[in-house]
Amino acid sequence: MHILLLFLDGVGIGSDDPAINPFFAASLPTFRSLLGGSLPSFANQRFETREATLVPLDVTFGIKGLPQSGTGQMALLTGAKAPVLFGRHFGPYPPVELRDILEKKNLFKQFQKRGRRVSFVNAYPRQFFQYVDTGTLRLTVTTLSCLLSGVPLRQYSDLIRGRALSSDIINARWRELGYEHLPIITPETAGKRLARLVNENFFTLFEFYLTDHAGHSQERAWAIDVLERYDRFLAGLLKEVNLRTTLVVLTSDHGNIEDLSTRTHTSNPVPLLLVGRGRKLVAKRAKTIADVAPALLHLADTL
Repeated sequence: MHILLLFLDGVGIGSDDPAINPFFAASLPTFRSLLGGSLPSFANQRFETREATLVPLDVTFGIKGLPQSGTGQMALLTGAKAPVLFGRHFGPYPPVELRDILEKKNLFKQFQKRGRRVSFVNAYPRQFFQYVDTGTLRLTVTTLSCLLSGVPLRQYSDLIRGRALSSDIINARWRELGYEHLPIITPETAGKRLARLVNENFFTLFEFYLTDHAGHSQERAWAIDVLERYDRFLAGLLKEVNLRTTLVVLTSDHGNIEDLSTRTHTSNPVPLLLVGRGRKLVAKRAKTIADVAPALLHLADTL
């Protein structure tokens, strides 16, 4: 069995108004095919089709204020109700006060304790490793979880050999960092590459954050482009991955891009999209983003 967690930063369930929600303005044939021709909205938040299951997840935990990435991602990757434990939503980095929980409870560590192979497939440029060497604690939940769990972070050498993915999927942003000779690839090619990498480990994580950036920008054209890129990436992945032995899990930490009328995050529920083996078992156990990690661990212990 293999579990692939696709973390899609800043994606909630919102209005079906294409003037506000770029999901309803973009061409998203892969998402629509999975969900019987529709997309999630306030009026239609749950789906059960032959191909997929989608349920809404609460991100607020009853805490006032707008959800943030630090506590939201921590809840997603550890199962701890981080906003409740910290007393408020916090981000973009995880609270130092909760670092011990992150170190002990993150999914990488939990799967490792079960004897399962894990990987994080995002590649990082040399500038990032120079930043880490300064001893900073200002790291995202995913990268800090890897460092605290001994999970290697992939580099340019991995990316050029097809052993990693760029966080923007197509490699374009690496050129801005001095890697002019790195070829641009199609989203479909990146998806197929990820499908091959999934087979090497029990648990694999890929993180995509441009959705959150596009939401903050309120640039409709960019938001549509980002969503269409991801849809093509998902098409390439699903064409190659073996869904009889793999569970693909796509979810987020908070809303943002689904409401371009505001620059801020939203309190909207986020989608939990499940495709492949064990999807119904996970779906029935998930009500909030803090339920995802325990549900995946339960699946690993059951199948």
